[in-house]
Amino acid sequence: MQQQAGTEPAVRRLGAELVTGDLDMQGTELSPLAPADYIIGPGDEVMVGLWGSVDADLRLVVDRGGRITIPRVGTVQVSGVLLSELQEVVKRRVATVFRNFEISVTLGQLRGIRVFVTGFVVNPGAYTVTSLSTVVTALMRAGGPSAAGSFRAVELRRGAETVAKFDLYDLLLNGDRSADRVLRAGDVVHVGPVGTQIGFIGSVNKPAVIELKPGETVNDALRMVGGFTAVADRTRLAVERLAERNTDRISQLELPRDGQAGLAQGDLLRAFSAVSAVLPVQRQAKRITVEGEVLRPGQYVLPAASSLSDAIRAAGGYAPGAYLFAAEFSRVSVQRAQQENYDRALRDLETDLARSSGAQRVSSSEDAAAQQARAAGAQRLVERLRALRPTGRIVMQLGPNATELPDLALEDGDRILIPARPSTVGVFGSVFNAASYLHLPGRSIGDYVELAGGPTKGADRRSVFVVRSNGSVVSTAQRGSTWFGQSAGLDQLPAEPGDTVFVPEEMDKTTFLQAARDWTQIVFQFGLGVAGIVSATR
Repeated sequence: MQQQAGTEPAVRRLGAELVTGDLDMQGTELSPLAPADYIIGPGDEVMVGLWGSVDADLRLVVDRGGRITIPRVGTVQVSGVLLSELQEVVKRRVATVFRNFEISVTLGQLRGIRVFVTGFVVNPGAYTVTSLSTVVTALMRAGGPSAAGSFRAVELRRGAETVAKFDLYDLLLNGDRSADRVLRAGDVVHVGPVGTQIGFIGSVNKPAVIELKPGETVNDALRMVGGFTAVADRTRLAVERLAERNTDRISQLELPRDGQAGLAQGDLLRAFSAVSAVLPVQRQAKRITVEGEVLRPGQYVLPAASSLSDAIRAAGGYAPGAYLFAAEFSRVSVQRAQQENYDRALRDLETDLARSSGAQRVSSSEDAAAQQARAAGAQRLVERLRALRPTGRIVMQLGPNATELPDLALEDGDRILIPARPSTVGVFGSVFNAASYLHLPGRSIGDYVELAGGPTKGADRRSVFVVRSNGSVVSTAQRGSTWFGQSAGLDQLPAEPGDTVFVPEEMDKTTFLQAARDWTQIVFQFGLGVAGIVSATR
């Protein structure tokens, strides 16, 4: 019974590991220790040691008549004698000839007996085993029950009589060998056909295909697979019944109420994990991280209904140097959504670049070389953009002089970073002296571009944008004017601490720029940050 690929790992039959391995070695008794109730029989080797008035070290084999022969003493009848009584029997016989001696009597090589293993086993046939071998020994020599053989209906037959029934699950699950009888010559170990089989998968300690006896229930099956794992949902099970495959097929069992329910051939039980399902956000405790300019930065676990202000209070409140306008609030679910949208935007951009390149007409070798160079440049740009990853940052609509963060509800995994107030404004891109400049109140974005030497001849003045420290972006197009135009333009926008001004390079408007004009929007709309913008444009 195996699940379809990709749904569940294949499970083995319970007990299959007992019958795998080297069949030549299975069941071999290495240095067997004979029990006290072992009965001596023809073929056994008896080791007799004598010292005192007589010294002897003898290895004697019990003959077909059940006797051993001791030199200068004669024969001793030992067949049918218990091992615990053997020494006394031999001592009494030696004492009729010698006095003042000590004796030690032990068993040496045991006799071999021939038994038969029949029924549904891997290798049925006749086997020679030692006289101490048991039902399990012979069964393992024959390779164990086959796929159609039962682990729970093993019989020991002696002549016309069934002398014992053995359930291998007693040994597998409980370590109980009380029913594992010692074999005698001519015994037959018979394995019956397999009984009712069901599958048990999911959050249990040993997922397996198990064999049930009549009357065994869901609770018995659960015990056979070792019970639930530590993270299992112990209140319910799913059961897929083969007999109901054309109707309901799958139903749910409530525990412990349905623990005594019966099972049928082909049923499949599934235990659920209690941690795999995601709770509603409103019911989840919130594990959040607060860093930066707070009195007690660190990780905190907050109640389900906690908000951003609760997180700040847990961290001891703001430190004196906190700059709330630049606070970074990152969320795992937002990062995941940003990544999906970012990947989609890159695929669209790559498609547009390929279409634009293919639509260009080539009339000379110079045009072909130029087109190839543009295509290579476009591919490098896409590769750089693909290497960037969204941060999951949520832009909070705060003023530069904000003293409190918005009271947003928290989600598990949220991260809040409160930076110190920056003291510089950065100017990068197509300017004569790209650098960070000291922020002074009253200066505008245009003032800082002039400090950087102004735009170069190749600058794209209509595509300048500013990335503010709160994560928002202000562009020339938003301000409704070209660079150094009307007073409402970007050049008159007051600069804030931590601003980064970016002046892009002018590109060929008839080729590459037409296809890639929105790449900067791809970068800053998905929270990639200033470092990502600079990296992508180099």
